[in-house]
Amino acid sequence: MLPEDGRSLTPISLLQLCRVAVIIYDWFDIPWVKAYYNFGFDHFNMSRKKVGIWGLVNGLLRNNGPFASGDWILPDITITGSIRLNSSIRTFPHTYYFSYATKCTRKIMGTTIPSSILGIHPLLFIRILQMTQWRHPPDVTPPYKGYRDEDWWDNDGALNTISMTHPRFPVEHPSCYVVEDSECQPLQPGIWYYKIVEGDHILFILNRERAGVQFDLIYDGIFELCRKHAFRNTRTLPNLVNH
Repeated sequence: MLPEDGRSLTPISLLQLCRVAVIIYDWFDIPWVKAYYNFGFDHFNMSRKKVGIWGLVNGLLRNNGPFASGDWILPDITITGSIRLNSSIRTFPHTYYFSYATKCTRKIMGTTIPSSILGIHPLLFIRILQMTQWRHPPDVTPPYKGYRDEDWWDNDGALNTISMTHPRFPVEHPSCYVVEDSECQPLQPGIWYYKIVEGDHILFILNRERAGVQFDLIYDGIFELCRKHAFRNTRTLPNLVNH
């Protein structure tokens, strides 16, 4: 995405190629192929049977289709886009928040590098390396006051670790970094308690079998925290509510 606005695709990139491929895929509208995988874009009416060759041209030129506006995931997960979204959300004072951010990097003599070679999924290793080398263009205004490249180098191969802990921009929400659960007792609502978990994105998000016992321990911990601290003192059954 272009850092100038956080909404536009760079003209030449792998993501641009994927965008073109998806549009052509849906335009051909081959039933047995779409039965194998459907992107869910049928409501955009991009099929060649409905729009013809000019419909394909308009889709590629972003005059219509899923990428014609900024209403898709990539603009929302840029720094600029997340700041725009965060400006309209709040942390509720009576809700408990537990956040687990993943990281697969480490610092050696001030340089951020992937934490291992064998422990990282091959699909993500290059991405981790790319993200640790990111530099915001010097001729573009930083996305927020106090921006530093090094804050965004730690990552799990898909997301920057800093963006997974709690809402920080444009206003930082109350938070507490947790190393040991016992250090934060008693827990308070309205605060984001967050941990940094070592592992790549696929390990904890997409592949339970590969994560193994670590995956189970995380969710066991979430259950225990909720069981102890996020319960109601009184319960009212729906059929006992006074009307």
